[in-house]
Amino acid sequence: MKKVSLLILVISTILTSKLMAQSEFTNSLIGVGIVTTDLEKSLDFYMNVIGMKKTGEFDVNEEFGNASGLSDGVPFHVDVLQLGEDGNVWKLMSFGKEAKHPKSTFIQDDIGMQYITINVMSLEPFLERIQKHKVKLLGETPIPLGNEGLQFVLVQAPEGTIVELIGPLK
Repeated sequence: MKKVSLLILVISTILTSKLMAQSEFTNSLIGVGIVTTDLEKSLDFYMNVIGMKKTGEFDVNEEFGNASGLSDGVPFHVDVLQLGEDGNVWKLMSFGKEAKHPKSTFIQDDIGMQYITINVMSLEPFLERIQKHKVKLLGETPIPLGNEGLQFVLVQAPEGTIVELIGPLK
């Protein structure tokens, strides 16, 4: 009887913890805010090279920027991009000034978020767009990734975010 009670307690604890973890979030996506020096150049890169779609935009006024702690009262505009309808939200904004530190060359050059990974069906159209828009391939990419026929491509966005593209060449 003690074993049955213990088993029921363990199962109910596991189920409760899973339900609690699921109920804390309204969805499983993460919205990422990217501050860039040149908004138009970044929009061009993310939309025309990476293939994101603009799905919205909004403005943050002085009052909200101050009260929220986001911008110390500096108003700003945000363009919202996504890879697809169910994709993570990529929010691009600019305050019209240069960064206070140099752009990273490698992921160990700075702290915080340094790169994103995008898994693709085929690298071919990405490589064509990378070449067309004169975006530099980093390292010696594309390079094979394991034995599954996948390749690894690395590029850098105008504001410095390093972008990994992973998929077959064709």
